[in-house]
Amino acid sequence: MKSITKKRTGAILLDMAISSAVTAGVEYFLRKKVKNEMVHVLITPTIVLWTLEYTQLRKSGQTIGYKKIGLVLENEDGSDLTSCQIIKRMAYRDTLSTLDYLKNHKEFEKQDGSILPHDRFSGTIVKEI
Repeated sequence: MKSITKKRTGAILLDMAISSAVTAGVEYFLRKKVKNEMVHVLITPTIVLWTLEYTQLRKSGQTIGYKKIGLVLENEDGSDLTSCQIIKRMAYRDTLSTLDYLKNHKEFEKQDGSILPHDRFSGTIVKEI
């Protein structure tokens, strides 16, 4: 695993830990109103993670995990990230990216880990700062 890929892994784990804490707080209030367990297991954690990630990336190009690890997400052409890019990146990462890894894990990382399949799909690149 390349250096930047290790950093990306650490950043997403940190972001997921923060998201899990927020999800626990949200579920505390939701459990009284929503009785369907699927909502609490699948939908709420995904919505919380995506909302936190989208908000942070849209605002500064970094999540809390990216800031702590020293990474930044940028558009390939250097312009500001668009809403569509961020959403495409999150959706692809959480669905089809796993299949890309299973099909050909040796070609998963490009440019020393700064471009993964979800970055290629959305036109983004992760850089160290």
